[in-house]
Amino acid sequence: MSRFWSSLTHDLKPYVPGEQPRIADLVKLNTNENPLGPSPRALEAIRGEAADTLRLYPDPQATALRVALAAYHRVQPEQVFVGNGSDEVLAHAFAALLKHDAPLLFPDITYSFYPVYCRLFGIAYDAVPLDQSMRIRVADYRRPAGALIVPNPNAPTGIALSRREIVALLEDHPDAPVVIDEAYVDFGAETAIPLVASHRNLLVVQTMSKSRALAGLRIGYAIGDADLIEALTRVKDSFNSYPLGRPAQAGAIASLEDETYFQESRARVIEGRERLTSGLEGAGFEVLPSLANFVFARHPAHQGAALAAALREQAVIVRHFTAPRISDYLRITVGTDEQIDRLLSALSRILR
Repeated sequence: MSRFWSSLTHDLKPYVPGEQPRIADLVKLNTNENPLGPSPRALEAIRGEAADTLRLYPDPQATALRVALAAYHRVQPEQVFVGNGSDEVLAHAFAALLKHDAPLLFPDITYSFYPVYCRLFGIAYDAVPLDQSMRIRVADYRRPAGALIVPNPNAPTGIALSRREIVALLEDHPDAPVVIDEAYVDFGAETAIPLVASHRNLLVVQTMSKSRALAGLRIGYAIGDADLIEALTRVKDSFNSYPLGRPAQAGAIASLEDETYFQESRARVIEGRERLTSGLEGAGFEVLPSLANFVFARHPAHQGAALAAALREQAVIVRHFTAPRISDYLRITVGTDEQIDRLLSALSRILR
């Protein structure tokens, strides 16, 4: 620590992202990246921006992208906000919408960035325990709250709420902002975006990092009532007026225009998830019912940390968390068929 740090910096416990190791012939299944790559049309659009126009600032409002997203999701452009990945969008939401006198509610086992943002922005929060089957119980959120944020599907469990359950959350808290974090929604869950029209307190956050394989481009967005979007914009323009560069905006638009590729890629990941689940269950693992591009699994006879370490020795990387309730689980990204085969073969050798 340095004497030049502010008191805020001293007290921070930063989020720890998934490792990006450099290991030869690695099977990398720890950060939920899409194994299939972006749309060729998106890549072409990105390359097209490698031109003299890069000397110019991008559109600070990303107007063309917001119009494209509005058309895709059947909302109005003023109901769309874009940012540098969904993490930045979420950070703006925490600052703009989620700090109130009553505590913010979110699950106790969830995206670990949420408590980091709370410490950064000075937000009081209550972590609501998942039930014994690792599910979110809507009834547990029927308590006083300044705001709610709920991932759907949840991470790292992969378990999703139905749209009907999201309606219940909204109707239980009509005077509080409710953020639904849909980073993984395209892999089988129901999006809450159709509820925006009837619930002015709802903000839905999505990303192009997972289902559209654009994690390296950093594109996130939110959809909600125009008043909520204005709040995000006020924070954004007090922080960084140009969060998305020209290549990012062009690539995102092109990805939205290639619906065939998107649907085929999404279906292949879902097929891979079912294959991975079946293989793990055949090896004796308990696998939670995932609607994401990863599975959360544990073996009743082996500790999670030991399994993760043994897999690493065979150049297979998965994500392990140390929190007490989930320390025996592994979060395993759905990879290609070849990567799934290598994972299952490595586990077979370890368990044998």
